[in-house]
Amino acid sequence: MFVAQQVAAPVAAGRSVHPVPPLPLVPQQKVHKVHCSVKAAAAAADTAQNGVAQQPSLSGNGNGHGSAAAPAAPAHSKVYQTIQETVSYIQSRCSLQPQVVMVLGSGLGPIADAVQDATVIPYGDIPHFHAPGVQGHPGRLVMGHFNGVPALVLQGRFHYYEGHPMEEVIFPIRVARFLGCHTAILTNAAGGINHDFHLGDLMVITDHLNLMTANPLRGPNPPELGGPRFLDLSEPYDRSFVQLLQREAQQLGFEDAMRTGTYAAVSGPTYETPAETRMLRAIGADAVGMSTVPEVIAARHVGVRVVGISCITNLACGISHDGQVAKVSHEEVMENINLGVEKMRQLLLAAVPKMAAQHAQVAAAAASKQ
Repeated sequence: MFVAQQVAAPVAAGRSVHPVPPLPLVPQQKVHKVHCSVKAAAAAADTAQNGVAQQPSLSGNGNGHGSAAAPAAPAHSKVYQTIQETVSYIQSRCSLQPQVVMVLGSGLGPIADAVQDATVIPYGDIPHFHAPGVQGHPGRLVMGHFNGVPALVLQGRFHYYEGHPMEEVIFPIRVARFLGCHTAILTNAAGGINHDFHLGDLMVITDHLNLMTANPLRGPNPPELGGPRFLDLSEPYDRSFVQLLQREAQQLGFEDAMRTGTYAAVSGPTYETPAETRMLRAIGADAVGMSTVPEVIAARHVGVRVVGISCITNLACGISHDGQVAKVSHEEVMENINLGVEKMRQLLLAAVPKMAAQHAQVAAAAASKQ
């Protein structure tokens, strides 16, 4: 029998807390039962051989002395323990149970200003989080209602190129799942590779190329997370959400600035060379950046639906509409993000309630079949 690990949120005065959705199943109880059945079988075999049932040892060492001791419960993994510590702290600051997590990339932090009844926690105050080290990443966790939807908004992320191990890069996404989030909206600033893209365009990510030379699931697969050892990524980005975003962009009147494409993730922190840009275009990339993909993999591993959106803030090195080799700087990225941040804000305000409603319908349909 599998058991679900639930996270109980404290109830603040005057605020209601919805039950946390079932988290991935953990084979803890099953392991315990197998252990007990083996001991029972051994006792039965001894009875059959000697005609007397062997009494369980009170001390566990077989000498019949001492106090009775219950079988020790399996120890939780370090990953799970750190997640629980962080979840407990966040819940002590805000009892809201979020449904959607939004990660705001470079320069996109102002989108969090739309959160109502917000609780704001600096990353530096949160156990196992890090203060940001990159311009354009304020480093704040914002919890509240985003156009009516309970949401967790992360203003900035931990980057692999900063020296953080992959386990820490994806840690906020895992925390979001254990807080109750069922959907992740991952945004970034990216360099345009597709010749049809323009500065300020938004690209809904339909697929990715992981060229970061690392996979966030490498190493032990903590059983408490409930994810598979070998993760299927045939649909990393939810197709129905991609279509929803395209419809909303059309309704908002900026469908001409709305693109779809493949995002190439590189480790950074250097920008690509002209030769690397040609290679990326040849293997199918439409945009390139230094983030997002590890979070996508981590989210899918724990059953979270994903949508990714890039704001095209620069032309990748070697690409230019005037025939000149484009040079790239972080200052240019931060300046050009202003061309797309308002479109991104409008798009998310329109789409997030419909994403939440769609997920509720899917969940209800699945529940009715059980």
